[in-house]
Amino acid sequence: MNNTEILDIIILGSGPAALCLASELANQDLNIKCISTKSPYDKWSNTYGIWASELEELGLESLLSHRWSSTVSFFGNGLDKKGNLPTDHKYDYGLIDREAFQEALLKKCNGISWVDDKATEIYTINKISQVVCESGLILKSRLVIDASGHKSKFIKRPFSKKVAQQAAYGIVGKFSSPPVHKDQFVLMDYRSDHLSKRELSESPSFLYAMDLGNDVFFVEETSLASFPALSFNFLKNRLINRLKKRGITIETIIHEENCLFPMNLPLPLKTQPILAFGGAASMVHPASGYMVGSLLRRAPMLAKQLNIYLQDPSLTSVQLAQKGWKILWPNELIQRHKLYQYGLKRLMSFDEKMLRSFFLNFFQLSTNEWAGFLTNTLPLPKLIYVMTKMFVKSPLNIKLGMLKIN
Repeated sequence: MNNTEILDIIILGSGPAALCLASELANQDLNIKCISTKSPYDKWSNTYGIWASELEELGLESLLSHRWSSTVSFFGNGLDKKGNLPTDHKYDYGLIDREAFQEALLKKCNGISWVDDKATEIYTINKISQVVCESGLILKSRLVIDASGHKSKFIKRPFSKKVAQQAAYGIVGKFSSPPVHKDQFVLMDYRSDHLSKRELSESPSFLYAMDLGNDVFFVEETSLASFPALSFNFLKNRLINRLKKRGITIETIIHEENCLFPMNLPLPLKTQPILAFGGAASMVHPASGYMVGSLLRRAPMLAKQLNIYLQDPSLTSVQLAQKGWKILWPNELIQRHKLYQYGLKRLMSFDEKMLRSFFLNFFQLSTNEWAGFLTNTLPLPKLIYVMTKMFVKSPLNIKLGMLKIN
């Protein structure tokens, strides 16, 4: 390309965050290029679950490959009849069809080209951003958006000594007997009767599982958040022992999945000359680990507003980025994020028994309240109300745990 050409936007990345934003920007008639060492056509390997209502509200429910109306959790200790009763969420959950999702986004990205390269340096000169690639290629644009994930080296944020990680080890496969009931989805199974006394004192983990049909199931041992992160081997052993306690063995492994991502990354500095989106912008929900719904809800507004700002030729790269940060992280969302981070910090201090008690109580809230909390769709006053209501209704030991300062 002509090195004197100045693009409107350069996007780093080719995953869900990059494609969600690029697909919306493509509608704005802007000159855009994306840079990534991975092709946007490479198949995504991770499993993306989502509450069905999030896609319904966007008219995208057709992107679900599976949908469950039987959605439950287990918060008992597994030793008594009451403890084995499931909490019925009565709220549909779905699994995103990764290929259909990816194809739908790529189709909307018509006109955007990807550069197979790696950005090694980004700097601003004469009010324009320049991206230096590993190959020596230099691209210029009015704005650079990093959507390459939470490991980005370009996005600056306050330093944090203890960044909690959600870790999970999962298997799609066939088993000697069903690990969950037919047509059932299990959000959280915190039953702990398979753990020894020593293991009960270790970091808690839960089973996330679903019936995929045709005698195929997805089971995943998940650590909500921990610092340091639990290892995949630790979670794998937990999963195998959990299944073994129920007399279940793994017969066929179709796919193995390892997930590891930060839950409480500090928000990026909003004065920096580069904008971010997705994990690089700390958009992972600190209370649940979900992000896809947020990507789909927030990308359209960001794209439309950036297009408006780009019509002003006097705005520099720094000014455009700073305006973008204000759109992405308005004060309302910042305050909600702080509340979620506080809640996560307190949950990380809870032992296995307290966590079970907390979640059992949490899901006694109304569906709109707990679902809105987990999807980050509650307005700030409503979020404060729900958190206060939860605190008031909690047992004394949970109240004390939520009030601890350290």
